[in-house]
Amino acid sequence: MPHTHYTTLISAANLHERLTAAPGSVLVFDCRFDLVDPAIGEAAYANGHIPGAQYLHLDRDLSGAKTGKNGRHPLPERATLVAALAARGLNAGQQVVAYDAQGGSYAARLWWLLRWLGHDSVAVLDGGLQAWEAAAYPLSKEAPHPAPGNFKAGAPLQVTVDVQAVVRNLATHEQLVVDARAADRYRGENETIDPVGGHIPEARNRFFKDNLGADGRFKPAHALREEFTAVLAGKTPEHVVLQCGSGVTACHNALAMEIAGLHGAALYGGSWSEWCADASRPVATGANP
Repeated sequence: MPHTHYTTLISAANLHERLTAAPGSVLVFDCRFDLVDPAIGEAAYANGHIPGAQYLHLDRDLSGAKTGKNGRHPLPERATLVAALAARGLNAGQQVVAYDAQGGSYAARLWWLLRWLGHDSVAVLDGGLQAWEAAAYPLSKEAPHPAPGNFKAGAPLQVTVDVQAVVRNLATHEQLVVDARAADRYRGENETIDPVGGHIPEARNRFFKDNLGADGRFKPAHALREEFTAVLAGKTPEHVVLQCGSGVTACHNALAMEIAGLHGAALYGGSWSEWCADASRPVATGANP
């Protein structure tokens, strides 16, 4: 019997069922992280994780080398990431499940990266580790060591734009930039992570946490579609550029748009942390235009 193919979200119940019935058919990655304390996620993983899950670290595994000009979490080299995932046991077409305990904000980065590598059998655990624990499913302290897989990159299922394209867009207005950061950081207030407060001129704000309901799970597709349609203000998804502070929580908006059936938005990976590293680029402050 062929397995269900999850491409956006998977529930804790469905993941548990899959791990029980066919553990080898799914590769689970724990993406827990904290920008303020980068060691905390790995320590939490060692203390207990979904059985069979391997840990991926945002800085080491899900980001590339920083130059000081290319943002805090530049996209990794495709070949490097492919090799790392194959070494962790990933096979072509295999179901991947990513989870964290931060509302999916780091798990969505792995979801986006795998799609960027042409792999669409990847889903985020809806509700994260909290949903797994709420269902009283077991945790393990054992770190698995799978045999290497045969994963290779395919044609990207997600598109990117670079900083030059975002600069050009200031003149052409062809694309709508959507900023996933909290409203106060977008406005240029309470900036504690980047050296400059504010946002890319004409960007609109859609805080990624607004994609979740009070239960920590993603809102239903129809609700996300309605809310994003309002943010996009007439632009089609293919004319949307998603960004945040460093290209991480922007992936959460990409996932929400995918759930909503709004396909084709691009990611500006360098995001605000790259944009504000060059003083010649304009900065806007204040609320949504």
